[in-house]
Amino acid sequence: MLDFLIYLAVSLALLLVGLFLMEITTKVKEFALMAKGNKAASYVLGGRLLGLAIVLYSALANSISLVDMVIWGAVGIAAQIIVFYLTEWVTPRRFNVSQSIEENNTAVGLFLLLLSVSIGIVIAGCLTY
Repeated sequence: MLDFLIYLAVSLALLLVGLFLMEITTKVKEFALMAKGNKAASYVLGGRLLGLAIVLYSALANSISLVDMVIWGAVGIAAQIIVFYLTEWVTPRRFNVSQSIEENNTAVGLFLLLLSVSIGIVIAGCLTY
């Protein structure tokens, strides 16, 4: 039971750290926009959270120790952030992603949600051995 609680606490801390890192590295501040009722921002933030959780699940399920889980969880979080921005960068430039979220474009928000989940699944698969 104690091991479960330790792994739970550490994995939730990693999840919060990952979400915090994504929030501070983006132009759009999703929490502030969500407070104003911006649905697109909530989709983006929810997708990032789910994508990170998928990555951390894989790190948890495949780790051999707590230290191993933390290392691979951190690698997965970094990969999630890097690949998300690379993918966003190569997205067609017919619109400005940040501006679209600020303008509550829910289509863009939903796309970014699904992008984060997709990236999370791919990275989670890479964390298996």
